[in-house]
Amino acid sequence: VVMMGMGEPLLNYDAVLSSMHIMLDDFAYGMSKRRVTLSTSGVVPKIDQLAKDIDVALAISLHAPNDELRNELVPINKKYPLAQLIAACQRYIAKDGNESARKHVTIEYVMLEGVNDQPEHAQQLLKLLKNLPSKINLIPFNPFPHAPYGRSSRNRIISFQKTLSDAGFVCTIRQTRGDDIDAACGQLVGQVADRTRRAEQWQKKVAQRQEILRTQG
Repeated sequence: VVMMGMGEPLLNYDAVLSSMHIMLDDFAYGMSKRRVTLSTSGVVPKIDQLAKDIDVALAISLHAPNDELRNELVPINKKYPLAQLIAACQRYIAKDGNESARKHVTIEYVMLEGVNDQPEHAQQLLKLLKNLPSKINLIPFNPFPHAPYGRSSRNRIISFQKTLSDAGFVCTIRQTRGDDIDAACGQLVGQVADRTRRAEQWQKKVAQRQEILRTQG
């Protein structure tokens, strides 16, 4: 189970924490703590709070290896820049024990053509994560209507993966499912936004017609 989606889990902290406790409780769902993951864009104070309140795996929606680019792609980085985020991740896994779920942090990195997928970005990512036990999950971007980005080519993603793997990181490429029917991760918001635009355009047309009828009396 991964706590993530259309919203930041750590900004709904009490409800998310309660639900994870229910998942782990032997008298409820009894799930292994290694099978419950919280994914965050990087709310640093709440990561520290999470470390005190529960033992689950942590994933970071990183998507950029430097502050300048991450400020653009993940605006919360302007409040909690990468140095603070990586330090919080290090503190989180420092609290582990022999049976802890905190052996590493999963790094989620969506691959955007010409934006964050270049060889220099891979090198910057290696430098950023060199002191953080982590596994890296490369995610092909799922396009949606009016998206300002495109998906990196398969060859580019594989090359990026090889650079990270050769440096000793466990690096996987997420298998995309449902993109052929616009049902993959990230595509719902695009479809909703697109329907909203069409609805707004229709309302404008209706208003224009009503105005024409009114003026013609």
